[in-house]
Amino acid sequence: MPKVRVEKLCTDLELYIIRVDDDQIRYFEATWEIPEGITYNAYLMKLDGAVVLFDTTKKEYTDLFMDALEKLVDPKEITHIIVHHTEPDHSGALPRILEENGYKAQVIGTQFAKNLLQGFYGDRVVENFKVVKDGEEMKIGGKTFRFIAVPWLHWPDTMITYVVEDRLIFSCDAGGGYSIPEAIDDSNEEVVKKYLPYVAKYIVTVIGHYHKYIVQNIKKLKELGIVEEAKMILPGHGLAWCKNPKRIFEFYEQVGAGVPEKDKVLVIYDSMYGFVEKRIEIVLDELKKLGKKPVVYRFTDKEAPAVSDILGEVPSAEALIIGASTYEAEIHPRIRYTLYEIVDKANYEKPVLIVGAFGWGGVAGRKIETMITRSKFDHVATVESRGYPSSEDEEKIREAVRKLVQWIS
Repeated sequence: MPKVRVEKLCTDLELYIIRVDDDQIRYFEATWEIPEGITYNAYLMKLDGAVVLFDTTKKEYTDLFMDALEKLVDPKEITHIIVHHTEPDHSGALPRILEENGYKAQVIGTQFAKNLLQGFYGDRVVENFKVVKDGEEMKIGGKTFRFIAVPWLHWPDTMITYVVEDRLIFSCDAGGGYSIPEAIDDSNEEVVKKYLPYVAKYIVTVIGHYHKYIVQNIKKLKELGIVEEAKMILPGHGLAWCKNPKRIFEFYEQVGAGVPEKDKVLVIYDSMYGFVEKRIEIVLDELKKLGKKPVVYRFTDKEAPAVSDILGEVPSAEALIIGASTYEAEIHPRIRYTLYEIVDKANYEKPVLIVGAFGWGGVAGRKIETMITRSKFDHVATVESRGYPSSEDEEKIREAVRKLVQWIS
């Protein structure tokens, strides 16, 4: 059952998080499987003569959000609503809030945000809209609010807000992650360690298509000097970062750049009747002999892992091994879809070994090669043969694994 958490954050300011914990969602963006759930974070700041709301929540949770908001403030008292990103999981409750507010609040965002909000919700929500440009500053309630455009994290409308005097970064999707952490902030290291793999999964599935912009935009923020000096980074999903705020942007940078974990090799395969699986057993044996640490995802008649989980593993892998059956003169459909998403969402310069099996005609290996050569991935070798692997096939597989390991050494 979804619930709302309202807590004052670790600061002398009257700054509150309003966090909706969505444990009902199964597929984020109707695509990515997230049994771990997700949170939608909004923030409220009370200042001298001003009440500022940073983002809202998903439309279906508007009533829950309004009940929580009204415990902090009468909606009519809200003077400013800052929209960092217009995706409806952050803006869905905006029309209702403005209605309850009497449309008095000034809504702040980029020109792109104004255009999108008007398209989503009609003219009324933008009738008191203030368009801000990259780097523009406004005085609100005695504080200096600086607005910084970070386009393609992950829509073109996206910006962050930096409160200069208090060194606060409100970052919306940048810095977010899947899951419903048991804590509000990063003060518990065990909570953080459990949470970070969900952040990697979130980055790849949500922002992965634009992952080069992660590195570019964080570089921009570093050059502005606000990452090192930030006291808090407050994203639109997951943990608020109060103890070590720059850690989350450093993690984003690592994932965006595809920085590998030493010895991690990601192995993904299908096996309908055990022929590919036998080959992968040989692969795994050789990898372990060579000191590598394989992370394995398999599609069989008993299991089908979430592609979203596989995607989250790609950035930190040193290399990938793909095992595939030829299926109706094509790549096995599960592997084909997985590879399509990897090439689209997690396209990194990493070596790939292809291992395949077929019955009467081998096609999968050649078609996977084509996908790989059109991407940033490096094709190391393809070992594909009929039916059960022979002793000669086994030696070719082991030799190909050794070649892959040499590639990454």
